[in-house]
Amino acid sequence: MIGAVLAGVGGGIAGLVIGLLAYAPTAWFAVIELGVPCALVGGISGVIAAVLVSTYRRIRRPAR
Repeated sequence: MIGAVLAGVGGGIAGLVIGLLAYAPTAWFAVIELGVPCALVGGISGVIAAVLVSTYRRIRRPAR
C-alpha cells in the first residue's frame, strides 16, 4: 500500500503540473490519467517486493 500511495501521489503531482502547462481547464483529468497508472504500478511492485522478502525469509529459516 505504501508503494501505491507514494507512486500515486507522485504521478498525480506530475499530472497536475503537466496538465496546467498543457491546458489548464483539463488539468484535473491529467492528474487522474497519470496518478492511477502510477498507483497501480506502485502497488504491483510493492506486492512483488513483499513476496520476494517473504520467500527469502522462508528459505533462510534454520531447519529444526
